[in-house]
Amino acid sequence: MWPWIVTALLVAWVAMGIWQRYKPLPEGIGRAFTERPAEGLHFLFDETWLDENGERHSRHQIFDEILAMVEQAERLLVLDMFLFNDFAGGEEGDHFRPLSSELTEALVRQKRRHPGLDALVITDPLNTLYGGLEASHLDRLREAGVSVVISDLNRLRASNPLWSGIWHLGPRWLGNTSEGGWLPNLLGPGQVPLRSYLSLLNFNANHRKTLVVDSGDSWAGLVTSANPHDASSFHGNVALRFEGQAALDLLASERPVAAWSGVSFPAPTLPATDAALGKPRLQVLTEGAIRDALMASVARARPGDRLDIAVFYLSHRPLIKALMDAHRRGVRLRVLLDPNRDAFGLEKGGIPNRPVARELHAAGVAVRWCATNGEQCHSKLLLRRPAQSGREAEMILGSANFTRRNLDDLNLETSVRLVGPADTLALRDASAFFERRWQSTPQRITSEPFAAHDDTSTWQRLRYRIMEATGLSTF
Repeated sequence: MWPWIVTALLVAWVAMGIWQRYKPLPEGIGRAFTERPAEGLHFLFDETWLDENGERHSRHQIFDEILAMVEQAERLLVLDMFLFNDFAGGEEGDHFRPLSSELTEALVRQKRRHPGLDALVITDPLNTLYGGLEASHLDRLREAGVSVVISDLNRLRASNPLWSGIWHLGPRWLGNTSEGGWLPNLLGPGQVPLRSYLSLLNFNANHRKTLVVDSGDSWAGLVTSANPHDASSFHGNVALRFEGQAALDLLASERPVAAWSGVSFPAPTLPATDAALGKPRLQVLTEGAIRDALMASVARARPGDRLDIAVFYLSHRPLIKALMDAHRRGVRLRVLLDPNRDAFGLEKGGIPNRPVARELHAAGVAVRWCATNGEQCHSKLLLRRPAQSGREAEMILGSANFTRRNLDDLNLETSVRLVGPADTLALRDASAFFERRWQSTPQRITSEPFAAHDDTSTWQRLRYRIMEATGLSTF
């Protein structure tokens, strides 16, 4: 009987892995919302640099704005954040800004000021090590009357089907507990059960970073690449704050995720207004719609246009091919990448960016590295600016790295697309941000030439390709 039993188990494993990889997406996922008039635009950034003496300096705006938005909410607040904790990995955390506690206290204070405030926080189960740790700050929010949703990642397609086929056949149904942990928590203090690591191996995430609040008679939204995570407080990030109907689209994008956990919230409305050509327009994008928008933007770039990319991870094969095609047809392409050398005190192997950078450089694309000193170049930004006056510029930014996991309907992701005249203030500010990062000086060291990290081996290139294709990776 053993051959039959083993065969049946293998067939079940393969069948479950295939189903989890290709099962239908949950309703409301992977949406490109309607283009809306861009109102109340404000491009925000976090940046860190070194001076000529090697001293680190920072200018950070994003969480100051998020805290200000929390303090203006009176009726409804919906926050969705991937990393919301004080885990520091292998680093000492005394010098970090305590973003997680600042945000927690701001939410608690606002709920006390306005007891009728309908406040909801959505976050990823990584913040509790998939149920293996107590999260005191989340408990504090619940005690204050803030609803907390831990995203149900089992609804998503499998990023790592080789493991997820086994996971959904057995370990998933064991649940988890914050008592009796015996394995070290590699992300922070405490010990966790084996089941936390078995869940982690699925490599799924609610990777979104969004906020929506009421703003007087209107609504305000914010989409960012930044996390309320203490050890990420020096990272370079970008964000866009906006108002009006686009903020309600952002609110609508969060409704399905909350509904998976049986949580609902009001559906406010605003008078409909049409987006006009020749004026700034904003579009909310989630999951695979972000990929489609990126590919379309690259395809629209004409000879002489400027196409700038600043991203933490770049590994998506169709997008890389599209970028090299754009370079060959005369688009002025610049790619600014994180060197992928460390993360929270843990050494990384330069994957995926170094093999990809070598490929782009060999094709003649201008590549530079962010000059990092423990922090990460964590932005996810594409800027397309026309060579000819009268044509519109375009920007896409948000939570999604340019990878298979982030763009191919495997993670939950949110980005926004801004289109309009090149002199739109938010587009000019984003362009200035990129130029400051790209044009390094001895007095303000922000980036390094490609040769500074041109150390890719054949084994690294092979590992990157295998990891990107199979999902056996953290990027």
